[in-house]
Amino acid sequence: MSVGPLNGLRVLEFGQIAAGPFAGMLLADLGADVVKVERPDGGDGMRNWPPLMPGEDGAYSGNFASLNRNKRSIAIDLKEPADLRRLFALCSKADVMLENFRPGVLPRLGLGYDDLSARNPGLVYCSLSGYGQSGPYASRGAFDVTIQAVSGLMSVTGEETSGPTKCGVPVGDFTAGLYAAFSILAALRRRAETGVGAEIDCSMLGSLLGVSALQTSEYFGTGCSPARLGSAHPRNAPYQAYRASDRFFVVAAGNEALWRKFCVIVNLPELAAAERFTPQSRRAANQKELESILAPVFLTRTADEWLADFGAEGIPCAPVNDFASILADPHVAAMGLIHELMLPNGVQTTTVGFPIGISGYSFDIYRPPPMLGQDTESVIEEWLAPVML
Repeated sequence: MSVGPLNGLRVLEFGQIAAGPFAGMLLADLGADVVKVERPDGGDGMRNWPPLMPGEDGAYSGNFASLNRNKRSIAIDLKEPADLRRLFALCSKADVMLENFRPGVLPRLGLGYDDLSARNPGLVYCSLSGYGQSGPYASRGAFDVTIQAVSGLMSVTGEETSGPTKCGVPVGDFTAGLYAAFSILAALRRRAETGVGAEIDCSMLGSLLGVSALQTSEYFGTGCSPARLGSAHPRNAPYQAYRASDRFFVVAAGNEALWRKFCVIVNLPELAAAERFTPQSRRAANQKELESILAPVFLTRTADEWLADFGAEGIPCAPVNDFASILADPHVAAMGLIHELMLPNGVQTTTVGFPIGISGYSFDIYRPPPMLGQDTESVIEEWLAPVML
């Protein structure tokens, strides 16, 4: 591997399922030594999630592998005093501690920020949780679907006449993981100047509200909660999915110049001059009427035919892909996103790698996802030598 920009950074990840492990993997992908701390009796629960891929050393979870490459694993029993002593020693050597237990669990074991920073003042300690470390909901359990619900996200997802709809990607977990990794690096930059670490409180609820800036600003500006519009947009049209003769596609004629070209392609040039559809604000206000005019037109040709014509005029458009289609797309291949991944049970699979290009660094999978506890002794030896336990 080329030396990653986070090479030399030591991270202890007390991560389970998605949010914590995703944040840890982002750091590991950029070269940090991320050591996953797991309980000996099963470890991270995602180790049991399908697809379970059978190999010479048993089955291994593809879901777990997708969030835990480039890490090491140590098995620590938090109820065993000897294991806790080793863990405290590791914490004194860590640059970052990342955890997503329920609030209060680790402080009760003497592994809270106040406890550890007293011995390691430069420690950056990041806690991910559903609702944050304080407030009336702090002790509540949380999964992605409950945070999508409480955050308002499900109220704007789905068709206008549908019931609450969850986003198909667990955006509560992964958005929190992104905010966590970003905040950790910000705290490390300040530590480089002051020598003092930080305590980071990263909540899934706050993260989803943070990325809902357009919706929250609409509410603050109007006093009305935004409504669900399916694939449409509250301030732009045509800007949604339409059904062609064979399948759905999306087109976004998002300004006046594109709108005029769009009208020519659909053979309705008179719409460009229609007062109820000009300018953009009126098209958005009357988008239901516009959709009723366009829907039968789009049924007359295939999606590929429409996409070819819109693309030729520079109008943003796209097929509505499933994952089989996009993962086989030549553009994704050209971006270098697809990587071979060898599982520790000998099975070869495929994964999406770190998706951002950084000059001077070429992403690589330099460690396969670990077996539970496989690195316990080597991490102890590397991090703690010549400390005697």
